[in-house]
Amino acid sequence: MLWPSPIIQGVFLHRRNRFTLEVQVGNEMALCHLANSGRLGELLVKGRRVWLHPAEAPERKTAYDLILVETAEGHRISIDARVPNALFAEAFRDHRLQPFSGFTALRAEVTVGESRLDFQLDNDRERCFVEVKSVTLVDRGVARFPDAPTERGRKHLNELMRLKAQGLDAAVVFMVQRSDAHYFSPNDRTDPAFGETLRRAHAAGVLVLAYGCTVLETGIDLLAPVEVRL
Repeated sequence: MLWPSPIIQGVFLHRRNRFTLEVQVGNEMALCHLANSGRLGELLVKGRRVWLHPAEAPERKTAYDLILVETAEGHRISIDARVPNALFAEAFRDHRLQPFSGFTALRAEVTVGESRLDFQLDNDRERCFVEVKSVTLVDRGVARFPDAPTERGRKHLNELMRLKAQGLDAAVVFMVQRSDAHYFSPNDRTDPAFGETLRRAHAAGVLVLAYGCTVLETGIDLLAPVEVRL
């Protein structure tokens, strides 16, 4: 998956609110849209190098979209929470998701019960519902989700368990938008209720998967599966 062109470099200055950042581009300060509501405290550090795409709508209040952030160790991190869904759909269509290789059709944004799940996969005999989660936090080699308490995330897991109890297939996929994760575990320190729900979902038969990503200045691609430790 390629980034939109052009991509320019800047420097992170300040987070005004959940979705608006101040960045330095050249010698000027500009406003930048952040498509991620997470805390991101370990990434949004003043002085960090960032990669931006100029906004294409002239009436917007923010001049750029944030694409990448560089860590203190020099790793590039994809920050847009919408990217994992696009990556999943691309990899599915390219037949690169072995756990879902038996499915032939994909629908996005499917309303089920009281939830909207990311994907519905179908073949002639079976159906699988998939929820994809964006992971940007890696702590000493461990990818962790969430980085802030998420009632919505627990709701999705409960919906997947309900579907599994009805005899349907269900899965949650944690897409780690960086390449330095050795394994994935739920972030019990930040949201112990999510971790407990994820373990119950796994025990109920919901498939729990994690994938790392190769992140370049030109684009992002799926890496091999990352071990899940619950």
